[in-house]
Amino acid sequence: MMQRDHLGSAPPPADSSAARAPFARGRLTARRLLGIDRSGGPPPETQKGQPLRPLTIPNVVSYLRLALLPVFLVLAFRSGGRDVSAALVFWTIAWMDQLDGLLARVTGQYSRLGALLDPLTDRALVLAGVVVCFEFELLPRWALIVLAARELFMLALSQYGLRRGMDITINMVGRWAVWPVMFAIFLTLLVDSWVADASLYLGVALTVWATAIYVRDGIRFHGRPSSST
Repeated sequence: MMQRDHLGSAPPPADSSAARAPFARGRLTARRLLGIDRSGGPPPETQKGQPLRPLTIPNVVSYLRLALLPVFLVLAFRSGGRDVSAALVFWTIAWMDQLDGLLARVTGQYSRLGALLDPLTDRALVLAGVVVCFEFELLPRWALIVLAARELFMLALSQYGLRRGMDITINMVGRWAVWPVMFAIFLTLLVDSWVADASLYLGVALTVWATAIYVRDGIRFHGRPSSST
């Protein structure tokens, strides 16, 4: 999921061993380890033009997350939507998003592929949850449609931006938005509760806000004079 848009030319390759060391970007405080302190911008290894580096520990976690998605869908559809096992698999996939980020910060194994794969996996998880909740009417369908439309729009916007040299990274509102959405889906897989509905409404509101920020930044980027580099 991206913390703020970084536009323009890609930074020079980070090919020194120091650049990949766990503490290369400064002292690894508890706030930085947990992803709260994101000062200094994204690591150079994640920027456009850098090697994909598919075989890193954080990327292996992302591959496991993707592999668990069909397991979640099978469990959910086999049980009629509301199922403890499906809920636990869903929450495991969501929690592993924090794990791969933590591992990247501890090991220093940042990669371009990880930067692209992480938000894609998050969106796939949300869409999988939306499909289950829509099919079995576990959450208000109108809110699920808005959420699904937003995720598909962001996929298209990301592709559009990448083709034009703009790296779209998650803004802070987008980071906040994912947790009420994930919690709503997780909770409603367990029980029928108004808390799940309220959490979904909050998440949808935040995702719409985050999307407006992305669109604004995209318009600003598109309006910038082209460089001669």
